[in-house]
Amino acid sequence: MSDSAAASDWVNPLRDSTDKRLPHIAGPCALVIFGVTGDLARRKLMPAIYDLANRGLLPPGFALVGFARRDWTDEDFANVVLEAVKDGARTKFRQDVWERLAEGIRFVEGSFDEAEAFQHLSDTLSTLDNERGIGGNHGFYLAIPPNAFPQVLEQLSASGLAQAEDGQWRRVVIEKPFGHDLESARELNAVVNKVFPEDTVFRIDHYLGKETVQNILALRFANQLFDPIWNAHYVDHVQITMAEDIGLGGRAGYYDGIGAARDVIQNHLLQLLAFTAMEEPISFEPLNLQAEKIKVLSATRLAEPLDETTARGQYAGGWQGGLPVVGLLEEDGFAADSITETFAAITLEVDTRRWAGVPFYLRTGKRLGRRVTEIAVVFKRAPHLPFDKTMTEDLGQNALVIRVQPDEGVTMRFGSKVPGSSMEVRDVNMDFSYGQAFTESSPEAYERLILDVLLGEPSLFPVNAEVELSWEILDPVLEHWAAGGKPEPYEAGTWGPPSADEMMQRTGREWRRP
Repeated sequence: MSDSAAASDWVNPLRDSTDKRLPHIAGPCALVIFGVTGDLARRKLMPAIYDLANRGLLPPGFALVGFARRDWTDEDFANVVLEAVKDGARTKFRQDVWERLAEGIRFVEGSFDEAEAFQHLSDTLSTLDNERGIGGNHGFYLAIPPNAFPQVLEQLSASGLAQAEDGQWRRVVIEKPFGHDLESARELNAVVNKVFPEDTVFRIDHYLGKETVQNILALRFANQLFDPIWNAHYVDHVQITMAEDIGLGGRAGYYDGIGAARDVIQNHLLQLLAFTAMEEPISFEPLNLQAEKIKVLSATRLAEPLDETTARGQYAGGWQGGLPVVGLLEEDGFAADSITETFAAITLEVDTRRWAGVPFYLRTGKRLGRRVTEIAVVFKRAPHLPFDKTMTEDLGQNALVIRVQPDEGVTMRFGSKVPGSSMEVRDVNMDFSYGQAFTESSPEAYERLILDVLLGEPSLFPVNAEVELSWEILDPVLEHWAAGGKPEPYEAGTWGPPSADEMMQRTGREWRRP
């Protein structure tokens, strides 16, 4: 082969889309945030954007545009961003990075029903296209309540902001909740897709941006160790828990009438189930990954009867962290007869050859014993133990526990002989901790997700089919609960209502104490 032919075949690895050794940098673009005055924008989005800039992952011409009903100048908005960055950024503040980022910060005043405001936004973006070489690449982040989506989307369409010319892109980012049941989710999806094609829609589930969630894929598919036992022959059951130790004071406006199942199970926990139960994809290309998740969710159904396989509760007063706390019904904004559940547990079955007969237990709650999210794969007991009963009375079941937060890592529980002259076997743990194994700290979930939006990488974002399948799974239990009864009270600081323990005890199992 001639030197010229060899040279023509050479590809710069830094420009090769399949080369993942270095993080890819977003191309020139602008990100417009609707709802910049809200808690999400201040606590998560603005710090994440600065952290991306600080890590060198945003282009020099990046622009950040805020849209809200405030009488702010560009400088006023830049000061708001600066305050949020100093309060919440993960990386060290550097003045030179901030000054470069601030050059591209703009603010547009207006409300969602003002066509003139969206025309002003269009003019602002056109100016930025020319001044900063953005090239017409615009992302729109809807950090606003879902009931405002139709109006904003209609305005984006009418003003021409949603339509991209050749060589440009337009993308929209929406936050949960993605509807409150299957019917409303389909309506919401139709509204969004009327303006933005599905491949330009990014639905944020911040759990999917967490390193430990992505590590489920590495743990399962980069190692031969676990695959032979990751099935119904060896796994007894799976527990997926998201527990919080905080209450709902001040959040009645969002939470009342929503409840724990809609807030957490429909999105976060069912996505964790999909990652845990899915088959190996052909590749980690977005379409292949999404196809395997859709297969799992299509095969997932509620175990019945629902009276015995589900539980719901509502926290009452108690003690948390050594301090007395009030129950939900005494929290500001909640009615004295509210039947909004703050604890929900359900039993699911995945009807595939790999998981037939293995129950998946999902639970979430507020005011529980501690803040923790984990996936516990609990294995069957050994079929034969050649020990006297007294030798193994402290021996439980083997378990592989993936800790999503906090103390991110993986724990394996297995039996080991206690040192001494007698044969006594007891459970021990073997730990892998992100904090101890790696010198680099994990990025915030929003850093990864915002960068993926700007890069056009949809792997970690649920598509229409996943959202609708999740509601198909959950709707029957929501309808069952709505048909009668009310949540069972549980004392704050405990691990939920007695009915949740009874739900497990019926099958001879018990909840893990994280």
